[in-house]
Amino acid sequence: MKISRNAAIIILVIINIALDQISKVLVRAYIRLNEVIELIGDKFILTNVENEGAFLGMWSDMSGALRLILLIILPVAVLGYLIYYIISNKSLDRLSTIALSCIAGGGIANIFDRIAFGKVTDFLFIDLGGVFKTGIFNVADMSVTFGLLVLVYTWFIAPKKKNIS
Repeated sequence: MKISRNAAIIILVIINIALDQISKVLVRAYIRLNEVIELIGDKFILTNVENEGAFLGMWSDMSGALRLILLIILPVAVLGYLIYYIISNKSLDRLSTIALSCIAGGGIANIFDRIAFGKVTDFLFIDLGGVFKTGIFNVADMSVTFGLLVLVYTWFIAPKKKNIS
């Protein structure tokens, strides 16, 4: 059975939301707030942090009205347009469609947290000894980052490879 393009997009967005929300439910249930669990020494850590701001806690000290506009209303509008764009733009290639669907799913998952809980649950941290170090993040952040990396590849790297051949 072949599913339609729009159904595939919606399923991918829902899978991204579900994976993020399931992981956050487990973290909230089994890891105390600010508890640190070393999975691989101090290189890979699980924790439970509540992020009231945006990416890496930016804007966490904003007033209530400004926070509502910048962290809920504006992102909901942008994500609504993104979903419309993905579904209506039939000329998008498969990788770009997947990437944008992951970005939308991750964004919706974090917006859901802000609306339902007033903050976003973050819980993963990686430190590879100065070579690579993250802030504390979650599965939705991974979806958005994956989507952005795939877009960079499909829009900038892949076309250059085609021109070289």
